[in-house]
Amino acid sequence: MGLSCLAVRLGGLRSAQGRRLSTRAWRKLQPGSSSKLSGSPGEQPFPGLARPEELSRQELVDVLRAAVVDQKGPLVTVNKPQGLPVSGKPGDLTLISVLPELSQSLGLKEQELQVVRAPGKDCSGLVLLSSCPQTANHLQKFFTHSRRAQRPTATYCAITDGIPATSQGQIQAALKLEHIDGVDLVVPVKPPSRKDILEGVKRTISHFQVVATGSGCALIQLQPLTVFPSQLQVHMALQLCPVLGDHTYSARMRTVLGQRFLLPAESTKSPKQVLDDALLRRLHLTPSQAAQLPLHLHLHRLILPGPKLQDDPIELLAPLPPYFSRTLECLGLHHRQLSLCS
Repeated sequence: MGLSCLAVRLGGLRSAQGRRLSTRAWRKLQPGSSSKLSGSPGEQPFPGLARPEELSRQELVDVLRAAVVDQKGPLVTVNKPQGLPVSGKPGDLTLISVLPELSQSLGLKEQELQVVRAPGKDCSGLVLLSSCPQTANHLQKFFTHSRRAQRPTATYCAITDGIPATSQGQIQAALKLEHIDGVDLVVPVKPPSRKDILEGVKRTISHFQVVATGSGCALIQLQPLTVFPSQLQVHMALQLCPVLGDHTYSARMRTVLGQRFLLPAESTKSPKQVLDDALLRRLHLTPSQAAQLPLHLHLHRLILPGPKLQDDPIELLAPLPPYFSRTLECLGLHHRQLSLCS
């Protein structure tokens, strides 16, 4: 049937605007209930930051329903809050666990949504859902074919602590997942042997482009060409420009006499990202607040195939979270510079 289910009805788009959250869920989604930038560390430093672990099941459904940015035919696009896991153990409150209620809330009746594509727990941004199994299967094949052809379909926006040496380029690294001191970590392997490849090592590739710089930080557009856990965070750490709020892989970075370098993964003990005093002042954060800094990695754009082969691709966009925009303002990365990310 191909894209018959995806023959989108261009009318019938449901905007998240106008949907209302329960008062309790809304307060938890926007602690401090203020969209103004924090002028002092005592004010809310991360406006609009959802804390899914503090939400009830119904409140999470309300948050996700309000975060729907597009609904056409069987496809529903949600701007996922940072910190919400897509899947988990039985009994965990996750995106997948509340899809039956979300489907009902969106009027899909017996057509239950399934996840087609979604960023990881610590990332925010586009989640693509489908109530049509044939459409979901077709899109999965499209994403797989695009990866094999090295055509990017996803664009992330990231703010990094540090500025890459070049304004654009390609990052390649062989990565593997290791269990170190009770924690699963992604570590680079170089150069990988044939035995490494057979033992779970994967060659990974990402494109990057610097959109804007300021205060020793950068707004970067990232396009992964492969899929591996924490790929983008590890790739930016290897560039000595870790993503703000990356409290895992940035911990490997050290600075001596102004020069940055990476420690071996097994020797890394610090669980939090360490920012210098000048950057803390720019962000209006205390060290304790910086330890709670959310990951500034947002799946901003997805490209889908058109309903017919000759049709132009469909572009889906998700606005930046308020705390991400606040950081851009604090760093002087103005929105007029964000033609690719806003």
